Amino acid sequence: MEKNNQLTSLSVFMPAYNEAGNIKRTIQDATRVVSKLSGKYEIIVVNDGSTDKTRKIVETMIKSDPHIRLITHTSNQGYGAAVKSGLQACKMDWIFFTDSDGQFKFDELNQFVEECGNKNLVIGYRRKRMDPFHRVFLAQVLLKAWNYILFGLTVRDVDCAYKLFHKSLLTKLSLETSSAITVSEFIIKAKLSDYKIIELPVTHYPREHGEQTGGNWRVIMRAALDSFSLFKELRLG
Repeated sequence: MEKNNQLTSLSVFMPAYNEAGNIKRTIQDATRVVSKLSGKYEIIVVNDGSTDKTRKIVETMIKSDPHIRLITHTSNQGYGAAVKSGLQACKMDWIFFTDSDGQFKFDELNQFVEECGNKNLVIGYRRKRMDPFHRVFLAQVLLKAWNYILFGLTVRDVDCAYKLFHKSLLTKLSLETSSAITVSEFIIKAKLSDYKIIELPVTHYPREHGEQTGGNWRVIMRAALDSFSLFKELRLG
């Protein structure tokens, strides 16, 4: 754990797809909290081919705050690909990633810093998930069962976008998937690398603007296919 809740340096990244209604407030919330956790930090938005004003809003904010960075996919590649781009872009000692839709607040990050360590992966689980029933069912029943059967993974809320870890973890991981299963792959391979997984509760808020894409059946089918590929990789490896 870092002394006095101060991290040596911190990268925060967030995937964003058509989040024009949420992105400014989310970045402002991040800046308010992160600036108190480390004197050296960056906030990275991975714009995953948005067709609204997400990119323009972030570019405007960059003009007045050099801590903000923007990565843009020319077309929508999906959540997993955006996570991988964010991980590759991080320059600081510590990495935290979350979503850009405003359903998580940064105030609870202080508790995660208290538990962080070079061999710890600190991940959140939602006290109460404020999503439509079908999304809760997919994540808390189907995905949880799927991950347990294929990989023996037993974390409470694998796709909760509230995770903190030391950048050294990335040198031990090679992420092969680029879909909704990528975060599961990240946790599975961290566990295989002998990282301690610490789970903490976080508050999940209702989405105020925009639409969710995680319940799209094409997204689900791609994640299922990637799961089998990952299973084969780990079994043969």
